[in-house]
Order: sequence, then structure tokens, then C-alpha cells
Amino acid sequence: MMFNHIKEDISIVFERDPAARTRWEIITTYPGVHALLMHRFSHWLWKKDFFWLGRFFSHLGRWLTGIEIHPGATIGRRVFIDHGMGIVIGETAVIGDDCTLYHGVTLGGTSWNKGKRHPTLESGVVIGAGAKVLGPITIGEGAKIGSNAVVVKDVPANATAVGIPARILEEEKSKKREATAQKIGFAAYAVGNDENDPMIKAIHSLLDHAAKQDKLLNDVQVKLAKLNIDDETNIEIGKAFIVNPLPKDKK
Repeated sequence: MMFNHIKEDISIVFERDPAARTRWEIITTYPGVHALLMHRFSHWLWKKDFFWLGRFFSHLGRWLTGIEIHPGATIGRRVFIDHGMGIVIGETAVIGDDCTLYHGVTLGGTSWNKGKRHPTLESGVVIGAGAKVLGPITIGEGAKIGSNAVVVKDVPANATAVGIPARILEEEKSKKREATAQKIGFAAYAVGNDENDPMIKAIHSLLDHAAKQDKLLNDVQVKLAKLNIDDETNIEIGKAFIVNPLPKDKK
């Protein structure tokens, strides 16, 4: 089982890193892969109650790769650690399948109490460089954490969290803004998700206003079209009455 996980750890690099060329290159030069290889072994030792030996191999892995993973942490399949320098993963952290972590990420605790005190990442989570995810919180399946964000609350599935402290972006509103920007021929990189920038705030405000105006115009067009149909119907009825007037006895 452990060897199957190791094979997947190596194979997944080709999917998520376009710079990867050969398996030999990955095995010999990728610290994220080295850290996971050593963690698989140290975690196995930890589960067998060889606590000191597990910590020793974990410490050795930290010294060799710059990535610190406690042997008690649970890491799923096909996890990709890109670059990896400065990553810290605590003892009770749980990382689901198909997650991606970039350099400088911390999965840390906020309490000195025993028990669950580190985050749980469900499958498919992506955590950007330098982000700090703290406490026994849950990051939902497919969620994204922006670079340098500080997350201390649960993040729903498929949501995006950015900022300090992290806030959940309104994905539906972001999609509408993007559609409006494309419609008016504006697709600058400035229209991003970092709403802390005053310029981006201003652009978002204009896009929201444009989207609202579009909706109002569409509503007016629908009403005008309906009125036009009613007028044409009345005209046709009037024409029919003139051509075929009512009989005298019914007037």
C-alpha cells in the first residue's frame, strides 16, 4: 500500500508541474517528493509506536528538504508539494487526496491542548504560497486558499478564501464581473480577486454598476416587447372590426 502511494506521489508531478521531464529528475531533484517519501516511512513508524524513530526521520526530512511534516500527520494520495521550502504541517493535520501545497504554507495549531488542533483539508484543496491555515478547522473539498492568506475559520467546499484574516470571495459575483468585463471589451489583469487594492475596488464597483444597468435594460426591453405585441393585437382586432362590423341587430 505504501509503495503504491509513493508511485502516485511521483506520477502526479507530471500532471501539476509542466517543468517535470523524467521520473529520474523527479526522484532526484524534487524536495516535495522527498519530503513525502520520508513522511510515508516516518508515519508508518509512528503508527507502530516507534515515536522517537518516527520523529528522527521526520527531523532528517526537514533537514534535507526544508519541509517539516510531523510523523503523526495524515496525508492522502496524490498530494503535490510544489517547491515546498518552509512548509510546516502539524501533528493532527489531515490532508485529503489530490491536494496541492505551495512553499511557505503552515498547517498549524492555535492551542497547546492535546487532541485535534490542526486543520483538515478535504480532497482537491489548493493552498497558495505563504498561506497560514490555523486551528482544528475544515477546508472543504475543492476549496482554494490564496497566497499569504490567514485562515482561522472553516472554508466551504469549492470556495476561495483570501486576505488577513481570510474572507470568502463571492464566486457568483466574480463570475458576473468577469462576464461584464468581457462583454464591454475589458479583460485587464487588474480585475482580480484581491479586493484590498483601491483600484480593483473601483473597477469592481463599475462592473457591478454596468451589470445592474444591463439587467434593468433587459427588463425594459422585455416589457416594451410585450407592450408592442399587445398593441399589434389591438390593431389587428380593430382592423377585423372595421372589415366585418357587427350586424345592425347586435349594435
